Amino acid sequence: MNLFDLTGKVAIVTGGNSGIGLGIAKGLAGAGAAVAIAARDRRRTEGAVEEIRAAGGQATAVIADATEAKDIDRMVAETVALHGRLDILVNNVGGIVRKSPQDLSIEEWHWTIDVCLTSAFLAAKAAYPEFKKAGGGKILNNGSMASLFGTSFTAAYGAAKGGMVQLTKALAVAWAKDNIQVNAYLPGWIETRQTANLPEQFPGLAEKIAQRCPMGHWGKGEDFAGIGVFLASRASDYITGAAIPVDGGYSVAG
Repeated sequence: MNLFDLTGKVAIVTGGNSGIGLGIAKGLAGAGAAVAIAARDRRRTEGAVEEIRAAGGQATAVIADATEAKDIDRMVAETVALHGRLDILVNNVGGIVRKSPQDLSIEEWHWTIDVCLTSAFLAAKAAYPEFKKAGGGKILNNGSMASLFGTSFTAAYGAAKGGMVQLTKALAVAWAKDNIQVNAYLPGWIETRQTANLPEQFPGLAEKIAQRCPMGHWGKGEDFAGIGVFLASRASDYITGAAIPVDGGYSVAG
């Protein structure tokens, strides 16, 4: 028995058109799942779908804004209409505003909370009835190492990601009886579109990060394929409410 086989399973990955989300989507598709990539940017999303299909995987695009309840409901409905079921939800979408707390506007605060945390609640709530129909399900939440550390320029982001870890625990307890496992992965410093401008914004930071990281380098989106498959598969059936760092050892280094 292959505990990591996802053949016949259907997954939604929000924000799955680049970076960490695309790495997870590729991993799920490579393990046999049909993957719906949900994001706002049509061109980038359709490009990600073609990339997965070119590698032999099953993928479709759902154009949706993860902060809008109606879009989230449609995302789930479209996926189920196309594939007949839903087994896996990856709440990966996020966004960040890097400013000192005193410079952060209330609009920036609300936007960060909405895109990083409220989106996950909306998607989990929309997916729950479909998981019940399927006899169970898996939810993977992007928690970030910002849920572990305090940094001067991520007040809203850190608050949202700390909330994501607590949401993960609450859903895990509430839905264990329905055979739904809910876990979080905590990315460290990863090369993505969101971190591309960090060297310019904070000179010297990239080098300090690499020096502290025991593995000596930043991570990449493809480094999340394995954790994605693990938490989406039968291999993790007795794991729920966990928050697993994927950071090259950064969070445990002295």
